[in-house]
Amino acid sequence: MSSSTDAAGCPYPFRRPAPLEQPKELAGLRSEPLVKVVLPSGDEALMVTRWADVRALLADPRVSRNLNRPDAARISRTNKLFQDPKMDPDPPEHTRIRRLVMKALTATRVEALRPRVQQITDELVAALKKQPRPVDINEFLAYPLPIRVVCELLGVPVEDQASFREWTGSFKSISGSSQKNMAALDAYMRDLIEAKRKNPADDLISGMIAARDEDDGRLSEYELHWWCRLLVLVGYETTAVQIAAAIAMMLAHPDQFALVRENPALMRNAVEEILRWKLVGSSVTMLRFVKEDVEIAGGITIPAGTSIIPAADSANQDESVFDRPEVFDVTRTDNTHLTFSAGIHFCAGAALGRLELEIVLGTLMRELPQLRLAVPVDQIRRDESHLLESFLELPVTW
Repeated sequence: MSSSTDAAGCPYPFRRPAPLEQPKELAGLRSEPLVKVVLPSGDEALMVTRWADVRALLADPRVSRNLNRPDAARISRTNKLFQDPKMDPDPPEHTRIRRLVMKALTATRVEALRPRVQQITDELVAALKKQPRPVDINEFLAYPLPIRVVCELLGVPVEDQASFREWTGSFKSISGSSQKNMAALDAYMRDLIEAKRKNPADDLISGMIAARDEDDGRLSEYELHWWCRLLVLVGYETTAVQIAAAIAMMLAHPDQFALVRENPALMRNAVEEILRWKLVGSSVTMLRFVKEDVEIAGGITIPAGTSIIPAADSANQDESVFDRPEVFDVTRTDNTHLTFSAGIHFCAGAALGRLELEIVLGTLMRELPQLRLAVPVDQIRRDESHLLESFLELPVTW
């Protein structure tokens, strides 16, 4: 791979040599602070490789998340999921909107979900144990759990929850999203928001409708609708793929699985190490646009008008920050990974994602201590057409 910013770029996202391994290109990548890459759209961008630079750029106001510019690189030529001209992901609009959303999505609300998440997980694992083996844990746990949790959080009636997986499945495809599915989800959300406005309840949509700030007012109808859709996509699709990845990673490292099973106090460390490993997708969705010249460490200037990827997958393997980063280690304590981004765009659903991962892994360790993969690790299949690189199936036995 070339490390020169004026040489031909390397295709990105990088391919993994095996389902649970890091791409070979990440090894030694940080010898150069900037690497030219070519995105699925064919557009070029500069990948920022080092932890300190990635962390700084994610918080730099001169670096924009707004890609609705004629000279900005595109992730995909067909899928415009991350480019909505009606939504400005930069301050001050982003600050106003996020403040209102977070008034509803509080840490207290998320933590209050813990007993219910545990109850749903217990039900799903009990049903899982009754299935003939091997069983695809995607179908019986990794996907059913987050869709039920996010639907209850938003206030979606139980009878409507089955439709959401069909609607969201193609939204993060590199090649494009289904207009039919998007239209169906949009229409449903409009009706649901109107129903909550007439009959508010103790759910997130009702909370976002009611959220008001002395300076910021309320969310507009479009903003409310956009955030409801985003929370479904992130709270369901991303979390489901992450749960499957967490299970696969722990089962592929039975010594680490046993460490956590025997010492549950290591669970939070294990979750952070799984997140650092970044098995869910690449950093292509962290694409940014540099509005003004920005200098990074070493006196290197990124010129205005450049599209960059502050690459968490590279930063999370930075040898200057992480001791033996190539080793999956659930006892790692100083784990300042950037998987959830940083700064004003830190993932709004991070607390809920961590909660679900902790509960799923803890429940499996208690209820199925002999759980193991039913196929060799290199036979686990990924969907490489998907921005999240989801697992097509995850067969397990015990």
